[in-house]
Amino acid sequence: MGIISWIILGLIAGFIGSKIVDKQGQGFWLNIALGIIGALVGGFIFDLLGSTGVTGLNIWSMIVAIIGSVVVLWIYNAVSGRRTT
Repeated sequence: MGIISWIILGLIAGFIGSKIVDKQGQGFWLNIALGIIGALVGGFIFDLLGSTGVTGLNIWSMIVAIIGSVVVLWIYNAVSGRRTT
């Protein structure tokens, strides 16, 4: 996947993940960063479970990235002291 694909996937996954976790989001750039990190974490988690991780810009990769971004956002909120609403 190219860098543009990672940014698009990260933006969408970060936005959706932030809406799932705390309903208000973290801001445009932080959503992208946490979404990209979430895609990596989600791919790693799914690989550990024996499933396919992020494979490209498709629906399965989006699901994996959203799950990963939710995990990353929970960790981010716990470390930064933000409360989820």
